[in-house]
Amino acid sequence: MIAATQLRVGMTILYNGEPYRIVSVQHITPGNWRGMVQTKLKHLKTGSSVENRFRSEDKLEKAHLEQHEMEYLYSGGTDYYFMNTENYEQVSLSSEELGDNVYYLIANVKFMVDFYEGKPVGIEPPQVVELKVVDTAPNLKGATVTNTLKPATMETGLVVNVPAFINVGEKLRIDTTEGKYIERAK
Repeated sequence: MIAATQLRVGMTILYNGEPYRIVSVQHITPGNWRGMVQTKLKHLKTGSSVENRFRSEDKLEKAHLEQHEMEYLYSGGTDYYFMNTENYEQVSLSSEELGDNVYYLIANVKFMVDFYEGKPVGIEPPQVVELKVVDTAPNLKGATVTNTLKPATMETGLVVNVPAFINVGEKLRIDTTEGKYIERAK
């Protein structure tokens, strides 16, 4: 069971006994009311969309999907192609099906691809990926003393907050569950 506050874009859940992929998630905490999680869900069988608001204390069941380890190959337009390394079968997923996981796609890295009734419906990235910094503000003098953060754009387009001493060209380890900087890669 997954707490509603732990829902992320790209996850698959069972809602009213049917499998849905989460398309968008917004946490709402209005004044002195209890927190809520506003979601947009896409039905895996029919493709129809529905919006639903969960209470923060609601528990949801994760949809059980068949998983195969596949290697990410390349992207073409809005489609991303993966290959099963055992039988060399290729499948493609759209950027809509992948959600925020597109920011963790690096060529030749293995991912767990989710299948529902024989059709690919999404991926689970590794817990940690190594990405290269392609754009960030210049290093600040004395930045090692203070605990200030600055935005950095990674090679996949992901923007994360990093310590001020990080420079362009460095490889960083990024936590894929929260999209946060962990440390410099060795």
